[in-house]
Amino acid sequence: MKVRTALGKTIDMGALIAKNDKTRAVGNMKVNARGDTIDGSGRVIQSVNEKVATSYSKTVGNKTANVVEKRPNKQSKPLKPVVSKEETELLQDLNEYEQEDLEIEKIKKQRGKNEQ
Repeated sequence: MKVRTALGKTIDMGALIAKNDKTRAVGNMKVNARGDTIDGSGRVIQSVNEKVATSYSKTVGNKTANVVEKRPNKQSKPLKPVVSKEETELLQDLNEYEQEDLEIEKIKKQRGKNEQ
């Protein structure tokens, strides 16, 4: 958001806010410019996102609408990729061709060195 001053200069307020978002706010509240709760040395104690989630969960009666930390299910196993026999055979053939190509390149390099 750009603002024009009384003297005609333009100031980019968005850049100014982004530049100073971790600066301690003026007043008797212990917060920075973003709204994070900070201690005396300026370290963040509670982020503004956590504050919003807490206040939202207090006002909303539906428990499914509340923010809940999702934990991975310990019982679920990682899925194994399903590969058909044809695909495995094709991959094996491809690997054999690559090995042959590498051997051919080595022979070509050796012949080039021997000729010099």
